[in-house]
Amino acid sequence: MMRDSTVNFSVLHRTCKLLVLLCFLHISVTLIFYVRSLEIPFAFAQIRQTHSAKSDQTTSKGTEPDRVGTNISVDTVTTVTNKLETCPETSPLLVGPLRIEFSNPVSLDLVRNENPNLQNGGRFKPKDCVALQKVAIIIPFRNRDEHLRFWLYYLHPILQRQQLDYGVYVINQDGEEVFNRAKLLNVGYAEALKEYDYGCFVFSDVDLIPMDDRNTYKCFSQPRHLSVSMDKFGFRLPYNQYFGGVSSMSKEQFLKINGFPNNYWGWGGEDDDIFNRLSSKGMSISRPSGAVGKCRMIRHDRDKKNEDNPQRFDRIAHNQGDNEQRRHQTLEYKVVKVEKDQLYTKITVDVGKKISLKNINSLDNQFVAVVDIVTKCALMLETMIWALWTTEND
Repeated sequence: MMRDSTVNFSVLHRTCKLLVLLCFLHISVTLIFYVRSLEIPFAFAQIRQTHSAKSDQTTSKGTEPDRVGTNISVDTVTTVTNKLETCPETSPLLVGPLRIEFSNPVSLDLVRNENPNLQNGGRFKPKDCVALQKVAIIIPFRNRDEHLRFWLYYLHPILQRQQLDYGVYVINQDGEEVFNRAKLLNVGYAEALKEYDYGCFVFSDVDLIPMDDRNTYKCFSQPRHLSVSMDKFGFRLPYNQYFGGVSSMSKEQFLKINGFPNNYWGWGGEDDDIFNRLSSKGMSISRPSGAVGKCRMIRHDRDKKNEDNPQRFDRIAHNQGDNEQRRHQTLEYKVVKVEKDQLYTKITVDVGKKISLKNINSLDNQFVAVVDIVTKCALMLETMIWALWTTEND
């Protein structure tokens, strides 16, 4: 009797091990599927690119600035640079209030002709002094060519008078998926740093034009909100926490909050999320005066695939406690095309697509079902082990 009991116990013990292994395998596979299917937020611990090294080499070859006629030695360039003084804190070239009109269309050829000092890729640096800051202007973009022409027409002269060492990056979302402004800004930050050691980043909507060139597009000791007085809001700040339109952050400030959130698809919410992130890190928003911070918006209808984001308020509340874990996650996108023009660098990217609430609920239901199965398995194992233990003692 004792020998039969031992044999039965051995068989049941092996059966229990097999059952536990199957349960563990089931929940592991489901958890992996669940996690990989969710939107992955932004951080800078690792930036993954899906385009090949070959395309990188092709792009860099095709977009390298023309060096014909610049046979100056490195020593000579260094000597000339060292002789230049640093640009003053306030540029003497500024003129103050500007007249901004959108009634007469402009062409890119006109803008090129009026800005002969621009270098390939929308790059500029002052010739008679060394700029205080290296600034990347990041513009999230899709199907706004007319607005972009106005932006380039007005902003290039302003930025040059401000004596900035700057480059303009138009980050174009490929395809017809729901627009993701914040993720495009993150992409612009990452791509701009591959080209130049920028220390300041200005994030600007393509339809906003400053009405005073004293509103300098640079970075400050605190994150800067530049579009303070928009005609859309009657030249008033809509609410104190507003951080939309045009803003600037230094590289350090941007990294401190891990960039913009990647999970805002459609219009609205990401700017308030950024305000919360900045506040949580002990930073405050600086602004120019209402008079200097005036800007005009180019009137237009809401874009297709950029409708109001109905989940933005829930998303803001959810993201407030989610900053630290983003530090170990990644920004995923694919560079489709890079175009270098005298006026700008245009980078077309695939940023993926929004996961529908229906799919998320389906995944949640699957996860709950797996947890339920594992719980039942655990109860069965406990019952079997208890029965074996009781039999042994008897």
